[in-house]
Amino acid sequence: MLRGNKPQSEVAEAIGISVSALSMYECGERIPRDSIKIKLAQYYGKSVQSIFFD
Repeated sequence: MLRGNKPQSEVAEAIGISVSALSMYECGERIPRDSIKIKLAQYYGKSVQSIFFD
């Protein structure tokens, strides 16, 4: 939902992860490490809490 119309490749490249890892995070198949959670939160301008725990 946060990604909107942006391609996964754009988001993945911006935070330094693979497209497959981002896909797994989005589908709930994997939980990102804390450092990746922080990068995702910064990229989207949200808090880690609001993305992963609310």
